[in-house]
Amino acid sequence: MPIRRKATEAGIFNATELALFGRVFDKLKLEHPSPDTLEMIASRIIANYMAGIKDEAELVSLSKQPLGR
Repeated sequence: MPIRRKATEAGIFNATELALFGRVFDKLKLEHPSPDTLEMIASRIIANYMAGIKDEAELVSLSKQPLGR
């Protein structure tokens, strides 16, 4: 699952955080997404979480949007 790989690459997260990432990722997955799309979604979730977004609903909402550059 891309979210677990991205979480591992980003740092050490506990089981509760990984479960949160998984739930958010499942809510954001599109039907028949490309591998690149899945990677992008996983990156957004982790980046938003690391930026301080801890609320699940807010994490879902913000992770739908492209990351700022």
